[in-house]
Amino acid sequence: MKEVLLVTGSGRGIGAATALLASQRGYAVCINYRSDAGAAEALRERIVTAGGEAIAVQADVAVEADVQRLFATIDAQLGPITALVNNVGVLEKQCKLTEMSVERLHRVFTTNVISYFLCCKEAVLRMSTARGGQGGRIVNVSSGASRVGSPNVYIDYAASKGAVDTLTLGLSKEVAAEGIRVNCVRPGLIYTEIHASGGDPGRVERMAATVPMQRGGQPEEVAEAILWLLSPQSSYVSGAFIDAAGAR
Repeated sequence: MKEVLLVTGSGRGIGAATALLASQRGYAVCINYRSDAGAAEALRERIVTAGGEAIAVQADVAVEADVQRLFATIDAQLGPITALVNNVGVLEKQCKLTEMSVERLHRVFTTNVISYFLCCKEAVLRMSTARGGQGGRIVNVSSGASRVGSPNVYIDYAASKGAVDTLTLGLSKEVAAEGIRVNCVRPGLIYTEIHASGGDPGRVERMAATVPMQRGGQPEEVAEAILWLLSPQSSYVSGAFIDAAGAR
């Protein structure tokens, strides 16, 4: 059976590393982006040049109509989806709760939580054996922030990732008998551009000494964990969490 994978927010960082690694392992990949068409197209060209199959589709996965269009495009251009990696995420400027606006909270939770629910819904509708599907796998990208709470910097982001953890646990039980496995990877301090969004582009380097392994992680290291959870080697694993954080 042809393996078809959607990675949300895959124009850069962990998402891009996951899409690239998946293509190298035989997946037809849908690269999803919201605004950076150049990065998404460059990744698509890299995959295709190497002999892989990929499409790049613009969609704001926090908007239901966009999500429905995204999945319909995959249906038409790649075929039935067999795997989903919910990776999209937003991080805002570091501050305490007392400085957070309701508009900020809406942005963070809509992007980091609602989008995961919307994409999981469309994936389950297609994958579920109870609905005529062939089963599938879902991996949600959470964060080590969900375990520590990120006080004084972005407890809103941490709380949104806590919701992703709970979604993973609940959905894994809800669809376990329908041929769908749902798991989660929680990256720690990883060298990606998201830290610049929080106003601290040097955060990983500055915080590396606090990690037991004494270094930050690379997106490719997280991608390896994601691909294992998508693979047959993890066939009896669902509702599980891999902390890719250099030791807890």
